[in-house]
Amino acid sequence: MRRRVALTLAVSTLVAGLTGCGSDENKDSASAGASGKPAEKIVVYSARDKKVTDFVVEQFVAKHPEYKGKVEVLNMGAQEVLERTRAEKANPQGSVWWGGTQQGLSAGAGDGLLEAWQPSFAGQMDARYKDAQGRWFGEILLPEVIMYNNKAIPADQAPKDWDDLLDPKWKKKVIIRDVAASGTMRSIYASMIQRLSKDGSNPQPGYDWLRKLDANTGDYAANPTDLYVKMSREQGVLSAWNLQDILLQSEQSKMPFGYVMPASGAPVLVDGVAAIKGGNTEGAKTFIEFLFDGELRAKLAKDFFQIPAVPISEKPQWLADLNLKPMDVDWDVIAKNETQWINHWNAEIKNKG
Repeated sequence: MRRRVALTLAVSTLVAGLTGCGSDENKDSASAGASGKPAEKIVVYSARDKKVTDFVVEQFVAKHPEYKGKVEVLNMGAQEVLERTRAEKANPQGSVWWGGTQQGLSAGAGDGLLEAWQPSFAGQMDARYKDAQGRWFGEILLPEVIMYNNKAIPADQAPKDWDDLLDPKWKKKVIIRDVAASGTMRSIYASMIQRLSKDGSNPQPGYDWLRKLDANTGDYAANPTDLYVKMSREQGVLSAWNLQDILLQSEQSKMPFGYVMPASGAPVLVDGVAAIKGGNTEGAKTFIEFLFDGELRAKLAKDFFQIPAVPISEKPQWLADLNLKPMDVDWDVIAKNETQWINHWNAEIKNKG
């Protein structure tokens, strides 16, 4: 009798153990990716607007449910992404660098921070918009334009070109996103220098121009949100910023912002994405491939005012009607000199105009 009871208990324990194992396998299967292994956390360092990152992550998880609760986005300036990734080179914490100028991404590639690979969309992309070795890929094109508070300034009275920002009537009415931490602002300021020194050998005329702009600048905003709040409160009524974020804030957040396409042209940045070497490479590649999904790209163009770096089936009306006038900018010259120029501005010009 005792032997029969013991045998029954043993069989029950074995069945329960097998059932438990099956349950764990089902759970693991539900959270596994294409490789069959459980998905690992993806840490994304992003200079994109939070509205964009929230939307994209939501769409990504819907298509890849194995990553539910496993995508962490840290929003920061593009230059801050570069500096953080450099600081973590020996022990990478990020997986994806999402949002950065071609100068910043090229610097990261040169420092050995980025993974080289060839995604499925690479063949659709103009060679000007990607790294030749596959270490970064342009996601969007960002025109840099003049931004103004359209409640404080009627459209016909807004500056028409970059030099108009230097008019003494705008003294202390300009507000600028702090330059050193911002890939956008570094690119705008470097473009202002390079347009006055084509080969970059004599930056002094550009420095003089920036000193006059500094004299008209009432404040340097710590981050984009600070810029938007101060502009909306008319603590400053003019700025220089990227077209996409101006339209996002105007259309989605109902901020009183308008823009002017400068008569002499807008610097147009290639703003891209990369997989960080030593991070979750599999997750990073899955995320980046999703970023270039045709349906997502069309949605981001229509609702988030992005100009895609790859062809889309149909342009939204705002993009079809955009009278874009690119400035003649030599980004190779800027890439070579940007750090020196911005360091000089930060030390010798900022708050001294």
